[in-house]
Amino acid sequence: MNVSDLEKRVSAAWVDREKLKEPVSRAAVLQAVHLLDKGELRVAEKVEGEWKVNAWVMQAVNLYFAVTALDVHDYGPFQARDKIPLKTGLEEAGIRLVPGAVVRYGSYVAPGSVVMPGFVNIGARVGKGSMVDTWATVGSCAQVGENVHLAGGVGIGGVLEPPGARPNIIEDGCFIGSRCIVVEGVLVEEDAVLGANTVITASTPIIDVTGPQEIVHKGRVPARSVVIPGTRPKQYPAGTYQIPCALIVGKRSATTDKKVSLNQALREFEVQV
Repeated sequence: MNVSDLEKRVSAAWVDREKLKEPVSRAAVLQAVHLLDKGELRVAEKVEGEWKVNAWVMQAVNLYFAVTALDVHDYGPFQARDKIPLKTGLEEAGIRLVPGAVVRYGSYVAPGSVVMPGFVNIGARVGKGSMVDTWATVGSCAQVGENVHLAGGVGIGGVLEPPGARPNIIEDGCFIGSRCIVVEGVLVEEDAVLGANTVITASTPIIDVTGPQEIVHKGRVPARSVVIPGTRPKQYPAGTYQIPCALIVGKRSATTDKKVSLNQALREFEVQV
């Protein structure tokens, strides 16, 4: 089946699950996930500068759980019982997986990337030259760009439903510091730096404090921003309390080499990583 046929079959099965009893519909779901695994399909892609979510591909990821059975898989001395096997063909794919790393079938990790003992879930995509460091998690359908560093313990959340919702997206050249959390369909634009322990959800105020007046963003970290965790006061009936936010304290230079610029950002703005 070509991609157009796959889309029609998957979309129809999403509306009417009875169609999954038909071999051709089951085959469409399986083929879509196979193409995700090979990097020939993706849940979301940038088109003319804007992110487009391919809802039907997200539907296929959800339907995959309905058309597969729980199986026991042996991995050397280890055993798992799951509906999704691990990714295979690592040498041909040109990726490095350190012992303890888990990359599930149906995700795509591009050549030159490294996964330490972390986790990459089905539907996710990790671009060329990126590092998923120790205990970092790339959730379902998350999109991580090229030359990104996800430091130790980073949590990039998964978004599976509703199909068509924007997944969490980390664009090219970003550095996401230790123990950062990015969830609920947040977009971190290219070359941004998140300092350690920064938590960003769809409702987190991302406050640019570099000018005479604050500028508040939500759901999006602007390109080249240097971000640290912060708090702001909020009045409740019981009193005033400090509520978490994220603070943009500077910008990486767009004209310098990325590594030099990153090091400068970490020094100049005293960002913890």
